[in-house]
Amino acid sequence: MEALEKTRKIADYQFGKGAGRALIPDDAKIAFSRTTGRIRHIHSKGKLLATLRPTDGMFSLTVNGAKRLTREAHIAGMMVEVSKDAAPFIAKGKSVFAKHVIRASSEIRPREEVIVLNENTEVLAAGKAALTGNEMKAFKRGIAVRVRRGADEE
Repeated sequence: MEALEKTRKIADYQFGKGAGRALIPDDAKIAFSRTTGRIRHIHSKGKLLATLRPTDGMFSLTVNGAKRLTREAHIAGMMVEVSKDAAPFIAKGKSVFAKHVIRASSEIRPREEVIVLNENTEVLAAGKAALTGNEMKAFKRGIAVRVRRGADEE
């Protein structure tokens, strides 16, 4: 199986149907590990879109990859919307606390890759869920999403 096709299938599995084509364009450059020969990074137009984690074979998104997904695919199952008060801090790479979550998909499970949006549906960050989507909305304390990188850091 060709590397481009394989990475798209992984993205479809992880993020939903159509995500592979939205995340990984035809001109994408796929970087392989020098030691194992496995797929490691996906680049497009000089920007890193995602990294394939060797531990579980799933993607870790960058902000650029998250923007591509939200712009080109309708993937509501992985979105977390936060209040305007918290948005500037999250864009700088700070974690999302449950009290700032306005909306989160009930399909989100802990350790899943999520995209953090502001109230205007602009991408603020990409990270890993620490709670389920329902817990993010119900809880008023604790970390909801561990942000890997904020939009202002890219």
